[in-house]
Amino acid sequence: MSEQAVSGPRRALVVLAPGPLTTVQDLGRRRHSHLGVGRSGAADRSALRLANRLLANPENAACLEITLGGLKVRAVGDLLVTLTGAPCPATVTLPDGRTRGAGHASVERLPDGATLRLGVPPRGLRTYLAVRGGIDVPEVLGSRSTDLLSGLGPERPAPGSVLPVGPAPAAFPVTDFAPVPEPEAGVLVLDVIPGPRHDWFTPGALAALCAEPYEVTPHSDRVGMRLRGPRLERARDGELPSEGMVPGALQVPPSGQPTLFLADHPVTGGYPVIAVVRDHYVDRAAQARPGQHVRFRVAGATR
Repeated sequence: MSEQAVSGPRRALVVLAPGPLTTVQDLGRRRHSHLGVGRSGAADRSALRLANRLLANPENAACLEITLGGLKVRAVGDLLVTLTGAPCPATVTLPDGRTRGAGHASVERLPDGATLRLGVPPRGLRTYLAVRGGIDVPEVLGSRSTDLLSGLGPERPAPGSVLPVGPAPAAFPVTDFAPVPEPEAGVLVLDVIPGPRHDWFTPGALAALCAEPYEVTPHSDRVGMRLRGPRLERARDGELPSEGMVPGALQVPPSGQPTLFLADHPVTGGYPVIAVVRDHYVDRAAQARPGQHVRFRVAGATR
């Protein structure tokens, strides 16, 4: 994808600045784990689905996942777009130089030649930019998602990248705004269920996991969220043979500090999993920023 290719697609987004990390994501690759291929896909799936619903796209249409803002794109052709997930200050500059703000979780028109610039979200981590028709890059194993762990999928957009936009769906958007809550800025509470290897830990380890908040460290990414907090003590020595992993698994290495697996997690791992974050809460976890605190709660507990 290059700047000179802009004469090709009739409708596209030209990336002028990608920000700290921007990738193409849909809902990921399914049914390939037995081949060693993870699901990948949007870290916050609910935000991606909402973006596509607002534009009447299929819910699996590919969007841009933007980490901590900083994206700037130019429209080729008249486009309808929306932003969901972490709310960024957004500005549209029209071809004649006039500027206006762009709303969050609302349908916005980008005329041919207009640019959209995103600032840094005051809360949350990942913002989703959807365009009516979806980002139409080639599929790899049935998905347009970029898997940063395996390297599968499209390359990360760079300055000058041209992202073709697919044909608009037959259905038309029926609402122009979705009043959804913003990502939480304080302590994030995540429901868990005991993991398949909780018996590898001392009887009080699961209680210790839920007793005090853990801090999200800067060594976190789409693969996993590294946490700092109470040390989880093992009752057994040694390591496991590698076994299957899922999004939301809380894997505990010998340091006793858990890692919460996210969208690009490995398909297998050899450290024991003390607990698993329930599926709905994995999307919420994907919006936690470094320095934010998370607290775990056994599902069904009232605390």
